[in-house]
Amino acid sequence: MSAMEQTDVLVIGSGFGGAITAYHLAAGGAKVTVLERGPWLGSDEFEHDFKLGASYTRIFDFVVGDGMSLLGGNCVGGGSVVYFAAMPRAPRFIFERHGSIGRRMWPGAINRDTLDPWYDRVAEALPVHTQDWNDVTYAGGLWGAMCAHSGRTANPVPVAIDNEKCTNCNWMMAGCKFDAKRSLLLNYLPAALAHGAEIRPLHEVQYLTRTDDGGYVVHYEHVDEEDYRIHHGSGKIAAKMVILAAGAGATPVILQRSEPHLGTMPHAVGRYFSGNGERLNTAILNEDRVREVLGLDRPDGLPYGSNQIGKGPCVANWDRLDGSLPEYSRYSLEQLYFPPGLGTILAQVPGGADPTWFGAEKKELLAKWSSWLTIFQMIEDDNEGVFGPPPPTGNANRISQQMLGRGSLSYHPTANTLRAWAMADAEVKDIVERDGLAEVAAWTNDVVGAYTVHPLASCRIGDDPSTSALDDRHELRDHPGIFVTDGSAVPCALTVNPAMTIAALAERSVPGIVAAARERGIDVRYGAPSPEGETSARRGTARLARDLAG
Repeated sequence: MSAMEQTDVLVIGSGFGGAITAYHLAAGGAKVTVLERGPWLGSDEFEHDFKLGASYTRIFDFVVGDGMSLLGGNCVGGGSVVYFAAMPRAPRFIFERHGSIGRRMWPGAINRDTLDPWYDRVAEALPVHTQDWNDVTYAGGLWGAMCAHSGRTANPVPVAIDNEKCTNCNWMMAGCKFDAKRSLLLNYLPAALAHGAEIRPLHEVQYLTRTDDGGYVVHYEHVDEEDYRIHHGSGKIAAKMVILAAGAGATPVILQRSEPHLGTMPHAVGRYFSGNGERLNTAILNEDRVREVLGLDRPDGLPYGSNQIGKGPCVANWDRLDGSLPEYSRYSLEQLYFPPGLGTILAQVPGGADPTWFGAEKKELLAKWSSWLTIFQMIEDDNEGVFGPPPPTGNANRISQQMLGRGSLSYHPTANTLRAWAMADAEVKDIVERDGLAEVAAWTNDVVGAYTVHPLASCRIGDDPSTSALDDRHELRDHPGIFVTDGSAVPCALTVNPAMTIAALAERSVPGIVAAARERGIDVRYGAPSPEGETSARRGTARLARDLAG
């Protein structure tokens, strides 16, 4: 019998939480192995097509739960490959939220001031920049004009996009074939590879067991590259330390399935899930009124064409991101392109008869798709999601060859969440329907429940063991040597796009992980520059890193 394969650190997942930690540990001298459930596609393989088997269906994971559905990345690079690259920082008040537990959810060691230097590291590494009004699309400018017309403000959104390379093709969610979107495929992951890390795609982790010396064995199955329902054998790797970064919809499932082998999990594993308070509204523009009232039009009287040209969220209204307002009344409103498919199914007919997600009225609505403007709400929800018993394998029972599965998440919005959505809906309506500019309706929840592209908080950090699965250094309570660094560690909805915060928390976690690794006999150091060699942001975190390394 051959000896079991060994590594120092096994990283599960290659999105922000996995790629950032993998890079720093590999650069510090550790032997790092990354297992990724999805395929590994390069920019030359990203396709502008919705056909089954195209990059679009291969790199997404859509899991339908009870009351909530999750859409996320399923590929090397994780969510960074399919996200819209909007990178705002969480507002200051978020770190003081109490939510449903009635006391501060975040660890005492983390607030906006202590996280800002780690935000700076991410901004330097990707890099992130703030757009100006010359960078935004027509759709973004139109949303900004509507906000101004209604007496609100609007701002271009910070992004991780090279605008000189961007062609405004509007296929960002299918992976950027022009390398304009600064996904992890262009920075942390190649830097990790350069330092000796190994990345293995199509490896779906099932559960963990312990070794006699206090390490872990990671058990996985090989996923077929075309039909994700098919597995081609299994394997296992022993590691001195494990970093879980499979996403908020998969990390808790892996830990749940590991419980019979590892012992009791913290109470918060698979609980307190947040959909980042997300909800979408579709406005149907009256092109004539847009010209008459706002003075905006395209040549030859064409519809503004949001679904043919442009890119992801460019402009946001942040007027309600005011810490003096009561909790659950703070939210952002962001112009967003959402591609055909799920968006066309869930979009409602403004003022139509119920149900309006199909039928003659819906057919008429779809004929106007070139005049759609989608507004994305991010409110403060109540962390009401709970994961039930895990499926036999993976994070969901696979329904189709690719992309679609049925998961165990149950999410039933509380009165706080429903009121917050209703408040945001009303404000969107007031902005876009003023002076007859458009008609608007929120997407239906009747088909797949609520929905999120930014799942959070299913294994969150905190100071209270009864309501948090991880300590403030991201180590799983009562299971030393297991760390969680993905969106599941974020304690609550952020009211803005969360990628920047997930990445900053991952950067912040590394000094403590390195210290724990050294205690486990791994010869590793902390102090690598940004992937391209920049060091200015590193200097800003030097003292904080020493404190975290303890």
